[in-house]
Amino acid sequence: MNTITRFSTLTATSAIALSISTAAMANEADSAATAAASASASADAAATAAAAAVQPATETQEPIVVTGLRGKPRTATDSPVPVDVFGEEQIQNTAATDTLEVLQTLSPSYTVSRSPNTDTDSFVRAPSLRGLPANKTLMLVNGRRRHKSGSVGIYRDASQAADAATIPAIALQNVEVLRDGAAAQYGSDAIAGVINFQLKDASSGGSLIAQAGQYYEGDGESVMIAGNIGLPLTDAGFVNISAQLNDDQNTVRSRTFSSSSWDPFEAYATDAAFAAAVDAAGIDLNDPLEIRGKPKERAARFVINSGIDITDNSSLYAFANYSRSQGTAYGSYRTPGGGHNVLDNPIRLDDGSVWTFKEKYPLGLQPPFMGDVTDWSATGGYRTEREFSNGHVLSADLSARYGYNKIQYSMNGTVNPSYGPYSQENFKASAYTSDEFALNGDFVYQMPVGFYGDLVFNFGTEFRREGYRISPGELASYSGGIWSEQDPFNFCSNEADLASRTLNAGAPTDQGIDCTSSSDPVYNILQPGSNGITGLSPDVAGRWTTESTSLYGEISSEVTEKLFLDFAARYEDYSSFGDKLVWKAAARYYVTDWAAIRGSIGTGFRAPSTGQLYITQTTISTRDGGTINLGLYPATHPVAEYLGATPLRPETSDNYSLGFTLTPTPNLTLTVDAYRIKMYDRVYASSTIMVTDEIQDAMFAAGVNDAYSIDGIRFFQNAFDTTTQGIDVVGTYKADWLEAGSTSITAAFNINDYKIDRLNVDSITFSDVSVYNFEHNNPKWRANMTLNQDVGAISFMLRGNFYGPNSRQTTSSGNAIQKWKTQAMVDFQVSAPIGDGFTLAVGGQNIFDHYPEINLIDDRNGRTYVDGPVSWQGGYYYGRITFDF
Repeated sequence: MNTITRFSTLTATSAIALSISTAAMANEADSAATAAASASASADAAATAAAAAVQPATETQEPIVVTGLRGKPRTATDSPVPVDVFGEEQIQNTAATDTLEVLQTLSPSYTVSRSPNTDTDSFVRAPSLRGLPANKTLMLVNGRRRHKSGSVGIYRDASQAADAATIPAIALQNVEVLRDGAAAQYGSDAIAGVINFQLKDASSGGSLIAQAGQYYEGDGESVMIAGNIGLPLTDAGFVNISAQLNDDQNTVRSRTFSSSSWDPFEAYATDAAFAAAVDAAGIDLNDPLEIRGKPKERAARFVINSGIDITDNSSLYAFANYSRSQGTAYGSYRTPGGGHNVLDNPIRLDDGSVWTFKEKYPLGLQPPFMGDVTDWSATGGYRTEREFSNGHVLSADLSARYGYNKIQYSMNGTVNPSYGPYSQENFKASAYTSDEFALNGDFVYQMPVGFYGDLVFNFGTEFRREGYRISPGELASYSGGIWSEQDPFNFCSNEADLASRTLNAGAPTDQGIDCTSSSDPVYNILQPGSNGITGLSPDVAGRWTTESTSLYGEISSEVTEKLFLDFAARYEDYSSFGDKLVWKAAARYYVTDWAAIRGSIGTGFRAPSTGQLYITQTTISTRDGGTINLGLYPATHPVAEYLGATPLRPETSDNYSLGFTLTPTPNLTLTVDAYRIKMYDRVYASSTIMVTDEIQDAMFAAGVNDAYSIDGIRFFQNAFDTTTQGIDVVGTYKADWLEAGSTSITAAFNINDYKIDRLNVDSITFSDVSVYNFEHNNPKWRANMTLNQDVGAISFMLRGNFYGPNSRQTTSSGNAIQKWKTQAMVDFQVSAPIGDGFTLAVGGQNIFDHYPEINLIDDRNGRTYVDGPVSWQGGYYYGRITFDF
């Protein structure tokens, strides 16, 4: 296995401050619940999606959450909206090095697809909550909005969202997943829900973790080293530091190459150059020629969380992160035959001889491409609380934050075809940077008004500026070389009539140049730009910003011993889209002491991100088994407008939720919640529009100088209105079995239905195949069940992950449809102390080595599996040593 050979260091000043404003609110709970509420307060008592505790350890403990209510903490079952709470032990037992996979393992409402190595989505993956894409879920850290990634998905949901992978799992005290629309409280993006990462805040102790594993196939080796330490900051504060280094190798899950345009076995028998290269390299043609699987990644991630009390009722806090990662994936395999547009397009060299790139790459070409991601952020704030007469309490939180995320795309082992044999092979193609600055003022005013409980009034304001920068690639990554024009050496005349063309006097007559034939290689041109990810020129580079200012208010109270009511509204004004007012109402009513009904209704919105507004990208894509050069343009670009695009506008939603909670015994809880989310004007990527002569002329007129190298075009549009509806069921049970030890069981189930209600674009922009896949490509339901059993000092964990049926349609094979049945995967872990603070854990994910059904409808080039939330990597085993101090 390789170890990490390069990582970046975190420099951060320690900060100041643990908030105390919600500590008073938690006095009614026991000591563990009080600690959980204090952790929530340290992050943001006035602005957190849900504060938390780990799974209850005794009958009297229950998780403390703030859910969508920006104020007083509540228990999980007492909440008027559904929340999942995952503690430190649950997070660690997933054994995932990627926080995205941690969340997918724990929450059935949360899914993450794995792109199979062939596009830029491989480096920053976009998850889904309640069937909606990543940019419909707001991500918080310590209750504060997280900045967006520089990566914008070029397919399907066109998602630009915060990258959860940049926060290492060892830094997390707990994770809260609010499964309900919360745009009225938190603003844009919180349509499906809110995910809040609560950072560790201990002032002493810590842990070190070393973990290694690999897949049953013998690849995908993974090494992770992580550590956390808590330090005092005088007698009144803390500094908590976390670091994680991981090195994950790639996997290969393709099979024997198969293509209608080129057969490697036939080529071996008929192409002497190919056969000689195969023999020299010792290649078995039955093995995959195209690498498709999980990309390689090396990452170093750091987090610091700190706080200090400065008076009895005021404090300062700050937290920051730094993350640097480099992923390496592979483009599509360029075959050395079959008329491939790079390797098989002949040209005339300066001596008149005919040459193709196949001579340089007789085995073909599958260039690796890299995504180098740099992410950092810093947040600081001041909190205070004042008590007035008659039980009135005012809490205030003033904060500022800045976040930065940059992804640099590079290509190695490829060419700029237009430079012919003189092309370099390594290119820096383009870079995309997203940054965000915000100022927040959040307030909580609590007062008795004669109800059963106090009236809690939350209000505040936010200013936010989002920036997006496109940086050009190096000159050779986008420029046109000698062969970007016909007849670069003027062997033939430039007269329009080919039949009258004659060989120039200086041309070598023995090369067989036929100036009268348009098919002679002298007239061939080759694509400019690095092949794979084509570099961007300074013409499309730039920086753009959008600003927003918002005001919100929320009022809630226990009106009676049984009835709780909450009302919220938010007004937001965007520099690019104008203003928007959204609202929400939620309620909970106890039918008995152990049974309650709850529900919510509200509106939401999501403003298109700055990246979605201005992204331009050119990359190699796959269509009907072949490769094409795909150009993605802003909706306001002249080419997109020529094809019917209109400027993007905000997405809006209506959210409905109704459910019940049951706690018949202190050890058993059950929550059932049905929901319906209607979205209007959803932003989605258009279907690929193949370039015709007319479109190419329009591209040249719009100043797209490399238009002749673009085969297909995409752009974002407010493509359709949708309805997503489903049911979430979550149950937990905990018991002690005499001397056998404690048992805890958690089971969760999510069912979703997707429907496009209305198309707002034509069938060329969004095809019937795209409609079908939107409604059927995701599993209809998802479930998991986790059993934790302690037997003395030994702990056992058994988890089942289940995926319902789904189907997919292809544009080839007569628009064929393939269906996948219900699938199940099982994880297992056993851990035990081995003395002196050390704990040894061994286990496996997908221990029965389950694979989804292979691709049967458009399998070309040995592409065995399609991307999706169901893992197609097979079984994985690991060992982990933890040292607690």
